[in-house]
Amino acid sequence: MGRFHRHDAAHSDHYHDANGNTVWYTDEEIAQARAREKVSEKYGDHSGYETGGSRVQVLEDIFTENDKLAASNRAGFAENGVTCINLMSSPGSGKTELLTATLRKLADEIRIGIVEGDIETDLDAQRLRPFDVQVSVLNTAAGFGGECHLDAPMVARALQDLDLETLDLVLIENVGNLVCPAEFEVGETAKAMVYSVTEGEDKPKKYPVMFRSVSAVVVNKIDLLPYLDFDMELFAANLRDVNPHAEVIEVSAKTGEGIEQWLDWLRRQWSGRQPVAPTVSAERA
Repeated sequence: MGRFHRHDAAHSDHYHDANGNTVWYTDEEIAQARAREKVSEKYGDHSGYETGGSRVQVLEDIFTENDKLAASNRAGFAENGVTCINLMSSPGSGKTELLTATLRKLADEIRIGIVEGDIETDLDAQRLRPFDVQVSVLNTAAGFGGECHLDAPMVARALQDLDLETLDLVLIENVGNLVCPAEFEVGETAKAMVYSVTEGEDKPKKYPVMFRSVSAVVVNKIDLLPYLDFDMELFAANLRDVNPHAEVIEVSAKTGEGIEQWLDWLRRQWSGRQPVAPTVSAERA
């Protein structure tokens, strides 16, 4: 659609189409078109859909409502002195393994709560049960339409099962997906992602929204590098092209290599409340 030009005549605007013809619109049509342009800049062009205008309006309403509740979640974290990290990745990158390694090392130092997001099952939460931490399981199939991401309303529901007054750090394990989770604010202090070397070097350019949204990229499974053709320098260059500010942390959650750098990053995000070490289960020894 062409750009609009405001005229002195009341209730009228026009634009010139591809053939140079002048097309006039009412104020209501102009407002709708401008809203579509504004939202399309943020959420993409939906004009190819038969219901393009309606889709754009729905998207705007959804994101506006989500952002309001994200602000409420963020205020709740701030009120309780809690730092919240939204941890994202594709399926199978090793988020839960990284959380396990994190709890093994950090739960004695910082009081941690976990939001475990998945479409179905509590399999990931079961892996964290040997640790004396609060875990809230959030299945998006249970009342949230089986969404492939967590949003602010979902996280608000999950937080009802955590006692924020007794926590310093909340780690949200988002649903495995390299697209949608990056588009929804949930009230986090910072976003980070786990990236497996088995995924290749090209994903920062293929999924730029995700990589652009994070403050840290944890490159996991580096113990497999001797068996792969993964080019770490090429990956880092592709990442810099879309997000030159993201910190890159190379780890093996399985062997523990590089975990201290990840823990140091978490400590830097932590809001600074004086932690009270929890009683640690004997199973963690």
